[in-house]
Amino acid sequence: MDNAIWGMLNDTEQALLREVDAAKLAKLDEDGLATLHDRVRRARNKYSKLYRRRAAAEVESAGARAKGHSRHERTVIKAEAFEEALGLVSQHLAKAAKASAAALKTERLALAKAAKGAGKGKPTAKKGKVASSGKKQARAKKPVEKRAAASAKSTKKRKQAARA
Repeated sequence: MDNAIWGMLNDTEQALLREVDAAKLAKLDEDGLATLHDRVRRARNKYSKLYRRRAAAEVESAGARAKGHSRHERTVIKAEAFEEALGLVSQHLAKAAKASAAALKTERLALAKAAKGAGKGKPTAKKGKVASSGKKQARAKKPVEKRAAASAKSTKKRKQAARA
């Protein structure tokens, strides 16, 4: 960013854009990057909305859209500066999110593997319950199984009715 743009920004805007330095972004964690992303996005939205509103208001008095828009170049430049900063922060945030997702995935897989390995010595439960008389009881059907059985039964009845 050149000095002319820095000269247009106030102290808080300059401080915000200084935080977008690559070295400072590398030090932030995912939550810090998300917070910074929100702040930069709000600043970008502020200046882009301000530009659109001002330019739209001047179109009628200027007589043309191009003339109305050209009077607000400072606001456009600020919006573009924050747009570039938002792009950088978004890239770093995406990388951090991908890294944390990968770390979380490996952690969960390790926990699942440890839990699976711990359960090897235990006997597994049988599918059906054995009654005191020694006969195996039928398990309750799931709603999907009930629907499939009812569908098959009604199809059979329709075919029989068609034959009669």
